[in-house]
Amino acid sequence: MPAMMILAVNEDQVTPGVGAFLIVAALGVTLFFLIRSMNKRIARIEAPSEDDLRQAEWERRQADRDSGDQGGKAAAGVKKKGESRSEGDQPDA
Repeated sequence: MPAMMILAVNEDQVTPGVGAFLIVAALGVTLFFLIRSMNKRIARIEAPSEDDLRQAEWERRQADRDSGDQGGKAAAGVKKKGESRSEGDQPDA
């Protein structure tokens, strides 16, 4: 007698079953609630608009310029990060 008995099963009658359906249904419900939660959190994000960013950059430059005027002029020839020189700003040699 063989150690393993082979069962004759009609392949048309084999189905995933109720257990597999419940697992897939639970995954679907979980996915629904995760997506809903994600959408709520994304809606709460307050990203600054381009106008707000431009205004903040302008204010920072004004503060840098004002602090430079009050604290004394920076040495000629020293260039701050982000500034560029025009031909009229070149120091005389």
